[in-house]
Amino acid sequence: MYTILGATGNVGRKISEMLIRKGEKVRLVARSADRLRPFVGKQAEAFAGDAMNAEFLVKAFSGADAVFTMLPKNINADNGIAYADKIGMSIARALTLAKIKYVVNLSSVGAELSRDTGPIIGLHRQEERLNKIRGLNVMHLRAAFFMENLLMNVDMIKSRGISGTAIRGDIKLPMIATKDISAYAAERLAKRDFSGSSVRYLLGQRDLSMIDATEIIGRKINNPALVYIMIPYDEAEKGLMSTGLSADVSRLYVEMAKAFNDGRIIANRTAESTTPTSFEVFCDDVFVPKFMPAKAA
Repeated sequence: MYTILGATGNVGRKISEMLIRKGEKVRLVARSADRLRPFVGKQAEAFAGDAMNAEFLVKAFSGADAVFTMLPKNINADNGIAYADKIGMSIARALTLAKIKYVVNLSSVGAELSRDTGPIIGLHRQEERLNKIRGLNVMHLRAAFFMENLLMNVDMIKSRGISGTAIRGDIKLPMIATKDISAYAAERLAKRDFSGSSVRYLLGQRDLSMIDATEIIGRKINNPALVYIMIPYDEAEKGLMSTGLSADVSRLYVEMAKAFNDGRIIANRTAESTTPTSFEVFCDDVFVPKFMPAKAA
């Protein structure tokens, strides 16, 4: 049996579905009972609660052959890193008390850095936290920029006819479809073929610039004139806040963009870190149906 944190999110939901299809039993952990309900069945049980509560997590982890962990987001946090530290400590304490032996932990490229990387700082600290648990075999998945992050630009494309973020348009960076992260995580959970503390980079099918990605999106949505603009940092912060993010979380996301722009977040691609889903396939399967739901139906 496997326990999956963030079971209704992009990565956790897909891991759960993959394990269920393999005939495995899963315990699904998320904040919302309503969002978990559709997944509950013969092979899946729901644990709805607050990951800040270590006692709740001990119950969710107990008896699991392996656990998938991640740091749940809180876009309203007054202090994003303090929130990540608090929930990270709760997860680490629960893993220790439940005597879990195997963990696959979702991290990020840049997690080797301890400062000036925005929300990745919290993932760096969580890696260090889990590495200190005696007897725990933990694999940290340092995943690339999620292709799904660009879904946030759907409204901008529709309303303003442009796509943009605070990341420079010309720099190449690895981008990955979350289904590729989930497939690798599900396999490691099922096989438990890792020991000690290890890191695996997952970097997508190839590196792309935001200009490259926008050109592909434009072709796929029948708007070949679509252009990408880099949004100034202060404007980007204000834009994020207007969508409901707290001031500090908005600042952290812009700080992460700066780290990419300054070349501080680097991941060396290898055959092992390259995953199959291309950006073109992601657009066909995910972006276009989101952008043009009527056509997808």
